[in-house]
Amino acid sequence: MAESKSAPITPELYDYVLAHNPPLSPEQRSLVELTHRKFPDSAGMQSAEEQGPLLAFLVRLIGARRVVEVGTFTGYSALSMAQALPDDGTLIACDISEEWTAYGREAWARAGVADRIDLRIAPALETLRAMPAEPHLDLAYIDADKDGYIAYWEELVPRMRPGGLIVVDNVLFHGEVADPAATGSARAIRAFNDHVAADRRMEAVLLTVADGLTLARKR
Repeated sequence: MAESKSAPITPELYDYVLAHNPPLSPEQRSLVELTHRKFPDSAGMQSAEEQGPLLAFLVRLIGARRVVEVGTFTGYSALSMAQALPDDGTLIACDISEEWTAYGREAWARAGVADRIDLRIAPALETLRAMPAEPHLDLAYIDADKDGYIAYWEELVPRMRPGGLIVVDNVLFHGEVADPAATGSARAIRAFNDHVAADRRMEAVLLTVADGLTLARKR
């Protein structure tokens, strides 16, 4: 059995990591805190705090202009990526909740990036299937219902430009994916991870960041 070199993430170490990452913008910080205050039972659906700077870094790294997000919740990850886009960049945000995304809309407006975010309130598969079929997307971020991950992947991969990046959250699902007898969402993520590993169209790595993060590059 392979031995992990990952350091145990204590609260003190986590604070240290955050302190050595780029600071959140005032709008990011406010939205993170508001989400935990307004939705204490659902705040775990928000991308981890350190993932905001990471997503922004990836947008800048590949020079992304056309971004899609599947699963927006209260808008932290969309805000993080939109702030990193150039002025003519566009992020299509897919979600089904007017209630949750209303908080995102307010934060995007305060941050001055509302014109870069095209929020589509509809089932994500409908939104993805309505997009042009040819490769045109630079980056996609999936953080939504786990049973839908494979379907989202299959709609996105053909639409990614060569060198485009798909980022997928929760691919370790609280550590439950290592159990062959996993059920529910953990079982769906196990199937998704196997699907990605076998997909020759993409070059993918699975990382132990937050609840597990896959980065996949279009060949």
